[in-house]
Amino acid sequence: MSEHIHTFHATAFVENLPLKEVAAIFPKARVSPRQLGLSIPEGGEAYFYPFGAVVFLDASGAARESVLNRLRRSRRLTAEVVMEDFTLREEPGATMGFSDGTLSLDVLTNGRAEIVALTVAQSAAMEYYERIVDQLFVRLQDIAARLEVRGTVPLITRPLHRFIAKSISTRGEVLSVLHLLDKPDEVWEDPKMDSIYADLRAELDLSDRYDILESKLRAVQEGLSLVLDVARDRRLVLLELAVVLLIVMEVVLSLLRWR
Repeated sequence: MSEHIHTFHATAFVENLPLKEVAAIFPKARVSPRQLGLSIPEGGEAYFYPFGAVVFLDASGAARESVLNRLRRSRRLTAEVVMEDFTLREEPGATMGFSDGTLSLDVLTNGRAEIVALTVAQSAAMEYYERIVDQLFVRLQDIAARLEVRGTVPLITRPLHRFIAKSISTRGEVLSVLHLLDKPDEVWEDPKMDSIYADLRAELDLSDRYDILESKLRAVQEGLSLVLDVARDRRLVLLELAVVLLIVMEVVLSLLRWR
């Protein structure tokens, strides 16, 4: 048996993909708590993940587009925001490991394919969140630049509150839907894949990228909290001034009545 080259193609969307709804679209799909698997009639496999990613294994461009179009019609998805490819070489007797960015395996079982597909899906979803966090970071820098120039912030704090809520929501979504710290059950069932899973995460820099996301989100939240404190202090000063002015007006009016 000669070697086979397998290609994983990941597509990430803005929207999440509830597995129950996806299962209703593809009744022949295999449902599990973590993902949904589908054998494509034209050849290849598709794996759907609740955090908005679809990974295809050895599926032609036409087959991928057919599945995605069916998904878009039922879920009204926006255009895909991230696409990522990953190559795997299967050869009997091959040493399991990475070489020039390609993973080599002696045999690609269904369980191993699901492990690779999940990791590639996480990588694609991670890139989507990286873009969101970078946008939040740019907005924070703009606010800080205005504060540096003007020495103050707008009196209306509602946009800041929304900005803080957005950063908190993004952080919670990263923590909850990617499950970056959880090993798939298939890893425990296949000891050989344990080290490969770790190498695969390292090859895609998932842990480092996750840590960077976390640090950026914390920086955004801390920066916004400081800006919000400045806004509150300014409102308090204005409130105190208003109280002083009211007292002065009351004194003046009292003096005028006595005259």
